[in-house]
Amino acid sequence: MNRRLSTKYFQVSQRVWGTKLLFVNVYMIANRPGAAKGWVLVDTGLKGSAKKIIAMAEELFGPGTRPAAIVLTHGHADHSGGLAELLEIWNVPVYAHALELPYLTGLSSYPPADPSLTDGLMSLLSVFFPTSPINLGTKVKTIDMEEGIPELPEWKIIHTPGHTPGHISLFLPINSTLIAGDAFSTTKAESAFYSFSSLKKLTGPPRYFTTDWEAAAQSVRRLAALEPRTVAAGHGPVMRGRELHDQLHELADNFEQVAIPVKGRYVGHPAVADEMGVTYIPPYISSSILKATVGVAAALATFFIIKGLQE
Repeated sequence: MNRRLSTKYFQVSQRVWGTKLLFVNVYMIANRPGAAKGWVLVDTGLKGSAKKIIAMAEELFGPGTRPAAIVLTHGHADHSGGLAELLEIWNVPVYAHALELPYLTGLSSYPPADPSLTDGLMSLLSVFFPTSPINLGTKVKTIDMEEGIPELPEWKIIHTPGHTPGHISLFLPINSTLIAGDAFSTTKAESAFYSFSSLKKLTGPPRYFTTDWEAAAQSVRRLAALEPRTVAAGHGPVMRGRELHDQLHELADNFEQVAIPVKGRYVGHPAVADEMGVTYIPPYISSSILKATVGVAAALATFFIIKGLQE
């Protein structure tokens, strides 16, 4: 194993590891001997994450290692940002759901974030988060939802839309490990304080980028019905046992009351998408609210940039 460059990572469950890159997690899954060869990377973090991901992989699996495949829970920039750089080094297949392909092959941008949700700094700053597509061309493969992913034969792939149309989660029945992506979070993703800390709280998907709340509710209930014993989400620490069970079922049972914002661009008016990408985006209810929110977000962004330059 490479001891020259150390990357902080944590154990999720047997043969599953994760690392937190700024405010988002990526995961590495090693197949059991006899199941399939090698290991698989799930999500790639923000742009600029490639070196840290490679360092972690080499610490776990040895110098020069590469995954058998890369799986994207969805294509938002904080989950696919490191992909282009990694593919320059690793010539491996990338898997995503069919409804996620338009955003990974240059066909469609994602719906814009909703920065008018005044529920945390991350929501305010979401107006600056990129939504443009990337273009992987033939490097991305559609997941066969019946057969699963050949490089992960023991894992079930579950379509969990709501946050994005083609969002997926991964479940290992052998030990009830769930990689949830952004179907829900184990921290308050809207809060910068929570996002950059290790504080745990099981909540719904990140509000500022969730564009179909009815589908999101159904997805959380589908995952709760699996009765996972360990959960690794895209945002937040690993959760296990009774704490996980109680909070996940509380979220599933009360999703409409605790997860869905009272007001918002996509509340009651979901964005619509198909295999070619977005076909409908609801308008903002109030342009004055949007302008004020963008103004506050810009001021906050400027403050943090100046502060960072002074340190």
